[in-house]
Amino acid sequence: MLTALSIRDVVLIERLDLAFGSGLTVLTGETGAGKSILLDSLGLALGARADAGLVRSGTEQASVTACFSPPADHPVLVLLAEQGLAAEDEIVFRRTVGKDGRSRAFVNDQPVGVALLRRIGALLVEVQGQHEQMGLADPSSHAGFLDQYGVPPALRAAVTQAWRGWRDSMTKLTAARAAMETAVRDEEFLRHAVDELARLAPREGEEEQLAAERQRLQQGERRAEAIAAALSELTPRDRRNSGPAASLRSASRALQRLVPANQPDAVNPAAEAMTALERAEEALAEAETLLTRLANEADADPRLLEQAEERLFALRAAARKHAVPVVELPALLDRLCERLAALDSGSAAIAELEQAAREGRTRYAAAAEALSAARLAASARLDEAVARELPPLRLDKARFHAEVAPVEEAEWGPSGSDTVRFLIATNPGQEPGPLAKIASGGEMSRLMLALKVVLSAGSVVPTLVFDEVDSGIGGATAAAVGERLARVADGVQVLVVTHSPQVAARGAAHLRVAKAVTGGRSATNVEILELAERREEIARMLAGETITAAARAAADDLLAAV
Repeated sequence: MLTALSIRDVVLIERLDLAFGSGLTVLTGETGAGKSILLDSLGLALGARADAGLVRSGTEQASVTACFSPPADHPVLVLLAEQGLAAEDEIVFRRTVGKDGRSRAFVNDQPVGVALLRRIGALLVEVQGQHEQMGLADPSSHAGFLDQYGVPPALRAAVTQAWRGWRDSMTKLTAARAAMETAVRDEEFLRHAVDELARLAPREGEEEQLAAERQRLQQGERRAEAIAAALSELTPRDRRNSGPAASLRSASRALQRLVPANQPDAVNPAAEAMTALERAEEALAEAETLLTRLANEADADPRLLEQAEERLFALRAAARKHAVPVVELPALLDRLCERLAALDSGSAAIAELEQAAREGRTRYAAAAEALSAARLAASARLDEAVARELPPLRLDKARFHAEVAPVEEAEWGPSGSDTVRFLIATNPGQEPGPLAKIASGGEMSRLMLALKVVLSAGSVVPTLVFDEVDSGIGGATAAAVGERLARVADGVQVLVVTHSPQVAARGAAHLRVAKAVTGGRSATNVEILELAERREEIARMLAGETITAAARAAADDLLAAV
């Protein structure tokens, strides 16, 4: 319920802090005192349209703060949790409006959009007045009110569950049909692509293995080429180039001629050089042997390198063709095979999904039919209950009807296969029509009160606001309005702006709104009345400007009768 309302610089209100309790709170005061400003301020906090005209003259900004204390299991707490707005014992709405008309909204000190503010506020407060009705006046809410009044929750839950099941099966069927159409359209491409990739047979991690093998073979080929080049230098095949070994032997023979043939024992002056040449010849022979062995051990095979490169290039070409990385080629082949398989077995799968969709529709239709029957029964009971409330409210000629009508299958939904409308006929012989179009302002307000008397027990909204619901009536009718407001207030918090002393006497709390002029400037104030002050206010409402003893006595009678 609403626990507190703080208003700063709104029209005629400079500073106002109000606390509210449960039950019926009445707001009275002379016409023009500013009662509507209080309701406009509350509406602003709950997401009503912001207007620069609300800002008090001479100030930069108007602000309103409203505090609510909902029950622990109230749906508003679920909505707040979904939006990431922490809520403990209280929910605090705050709205500011600048002179330029721009506004800001906060819930529990966290900024929110006005649309979300309205959604949250609609779960906490409902306003009924002569010129603006919310909640019951909205046809989209009627099915919910009727269900809360007299339809078992299990029936509604069954319809919602059946609807979801049917929708899920239809979604799967639609997706399968779309996939089938795509597969048929792409069948030639699919078969060619699957055949091509199947021949290629890409394997997981194959690109990395081939790249590594290619690098290894390329290195081996370069090593073999280097060894062959070195060997060719040592043992040239070209006869015109004798090579280093032949050169060394030729040099040795030349040096041997330094000793005369007839002096075999003579010392050769180039002996050391000849020894060095022998060592060089031996080293050269050893190098040739080592290089020959390395050449024999080398595993360079141009054919293997060619095969590895062909395979690697084929994989990369296929990846480019299908616009995927090489590593995804195996998965791509699997997906294409699945699409072909779906094409081959698609008709059977679609037939199964069609059967599931038909069964889902049958289950939903049965559940919705049961819900419609329960709504029709509840509608009859609601019509009777509201009819009993109308005569005391001077609506004895009015006829209320909660219409439950089937809708086309295209309009079926999670709440059923019918539509619920609250209709009214205010005159005999008149066909019932929508509430807002048939009833006048006063009739609408009293009709809403009658509906609230009947429906308030099932409503999740903890605070109801009635704006001059007693306009244009008096005497027994006003007393009946007051009695019904008090009955509604037994279950929910009710705030009512009233000019009727019979209604004012019913209040558990009484606030008087008054306008005063201070320093040449008008300002609205609100005073909480105690019993003696209530007596004077009700007497004023009865007598006018001059309060007589008879008016005070009548006020005492009204207060004593409560």
